[in-house]
Amino acid sequence: MSISQDLQDLRDLSRERESLCYLISATKVEIKRVLRTTFPELESIGNLYTRSMVRFLQQYPSARLVRAAKPKAIAKALKHPSVGNKLTLTAEDIMKAAQNSVATVSLAKGIIVRGKISTLLHLQERLAEVTKLLIDLCQRTRLEDLELLRSIRGLGFNTVAPFLAEMGEVKNYRSSKKVIAYAGIDPSVHQSGKWIGMSKLSKRGNRHLRRAIYLMTASVMSQNAFFKAYFFKRKREGLAPQKAIFATAHKLIRVIFAMLSKRTYFKIKEA
Repeated sequence: MSISQDLQDLRDLSRERESLCYLISATKVEIKRVLRTTFPELESIGNLYTRSMVRFLQQYPSARLVRAAKPKAIAKALKHPSVGNKLTLTAEDIMKAAQNSVATVSLAKGIIVRGKISTLLHLQERLAEVTKLLIDLCQRTRLEDLELLRSIRGLGFNTVAPFLAEMGEVKNYRSSKKVIAYAGIDPSVHQSGKWIGMSKLSKRGNRHLRRAIYLMTASVMSQNAFFKAYFFKRKREGLAPQKAIFATAHKLIRVIFAMLSKRTYFKIKEA
């Protein structure tokens, strides 16, 4: 089935954004891994990935460098002008941790941390750029669909735009079950002799759409009273937590399909 250039552009931007999210996550894991050698105490005393801490680590990637610095220099590095002055750690906290650190002295690993921090900052800037392009294009080409879905509390631009990019036009699906199957969140069927049973997710189809639906479901479960209640209802009925999550995802897709098909906003009153 051929798709329009606008839809192809939406998918390209959405998948580039998804790739950047994975790269950012992997880079953070690598930074944490090396810091466990150069300054292991930092992980336990604060969030390593606030903007102020990331900028700080670019200058002071090891306990050794912190110990060698003056208190005023540490305080100044924590208050980088480009990230504001809201701090989770003080200079005193960091210097105390550095003085008692069990870190290994490694010049090479300090250089590696700095390089990975630079990579992380570049990826975050790129993510912000691609996200803006994706949302702008979605607003130009799918504005009504975007606004319809954003009427569901918990769904915003960052979750709805990738979903619309991967699903395409609702008119291409005969029912919500077709969307669920296309995303691969329908249960697979296992057969052995005369026994036929439903097992785990089939995971066929569009993995990008599957990820978008999962993120939307996680968001509405935490912010939307209707879907949160539905999740707990399915758990009370005996579903395991993971199965209850995907039952909620199915419910969300049924609601979204009806909204897009009938061009209606989300009207269910929340508690």
